[in-house]
Amino acid sequence: MEQITKISQLTELAKYKDNLRKEPQLKFLFFELTMNCNERCLHCGSYCGDIKSEEIPVQKYYKLLDKVKQDFSPLPMLCITGGEPLLRKDFFDIMSYAHKLGYKWGMTSNATLISNDIAKRLKESGMSTISVSIDGLEKTHDSFRRTNGGFKKAIDGIKNLLKYDFSEVQVTTVVTKKNIDELDDLFELMKELDVDSWRVINLEPIGRALLLDDYMLDKQDYIRMFDFIRTKRNEGYPLTYGCTHYLGLEYEKAVRDWYFICAAGVYTASIMANGDIGACLDIERRSETIQGNILKDDFTDIWKNRFRIFRTPLYNKNEKCSHCDSKYFCGGGSYHSWDYSNNQPLVCFKDMIF
Repeated sequence: MEQITKISQLTELAKYKDNLRKEPQLKFLFFELTMNCNERCLHCGSYCGDIKSEEIPVQKYYKLLDKVKQDFSPLPMLCITGGEPLLRKDFFDIMSYAHKLGYKWGMTSNATLISNDIAKRLKESGMSTISVSIDGLEKTHDSFRRTNGGFKKAIDGIKNLLKYDFSEVQVTTVVTKKNIDELDDLFELMKELDVDSWRVINLEPIGRALLLDDYMLDKQDYIRMFDFIRTKRNEGYPLTYGCTHYLGLEYEKAVRDWYFICAAGVYTASIMANGDIGACLDIERRSETIQGNILKDDFTDIWKNRFRIFRTPLYNKNEKCSHCDSKYFCGGGSYHSWDYSNNQPLVCFKDMIF
């Protein structure tokens, strides 16, 4: 009976996605404020680090925020990321301006720079949600993020954030071969910290992670991770798998609140540090995935009239996917884990876990 219900709901979702491709709704607008970062994570999809990053002038952000407010209703939520966003010197100028215009906004951060004063300023600037990366226990985390002392600083940052009444303080953990044995201990840490939610995701074959074969999960690891998430959710804990990948009838809606849908280009757009306009920031940056640049193009026009690559099902681009009996539920997978050179998915759980 449960599987029949899931099939019915997934079928309705597939119809909804077809309509969404024709009439997209901008719900989330990502700002990659800088590529500069005080950590050098092994898996970084954007190759961030201690670099001289291109950055859009602050006045351009003001004009963009004004334009989006004029052209879109309701306003999309702003999702602020980097690099480490707090390294941008005019970070609070940009976000305070957005707050005054009525935008809701959240941020992804390594939290190593979040002192009590910074947490207080984030609250005053209108931040509602934040996701902080904890990628293992202390030794594992610091090694993975190539930052001595990063774990302790991140934990201190989380504690400072929890002093203030944010809508959600979330921790995100990237599960790899090196930390999967630490999940139980990490769960106890999350309970001790009393974070609002814990988001568990797998290492994706993108960015620097393409060189990390010995970190990638295998079939048994995936099953172990999904069973762990499902068990803790059934016990009532706020644990969730990320938004990526169709997982089959057994795990869909069991490890997260709803079914898989890739929001790239239908719910989500992004402004990159150099001004390029794209969908999800994790998508490979190449000529066909970049839709324009905010320094010379009108964002509203780009959103309405481009993004076709993201509004066409991926399964149409691959013969095996086009004949798959799960194609309408999967869509061909996530746009960030698609091999655009060979038109095939880099991650597919069909025949692996279902």
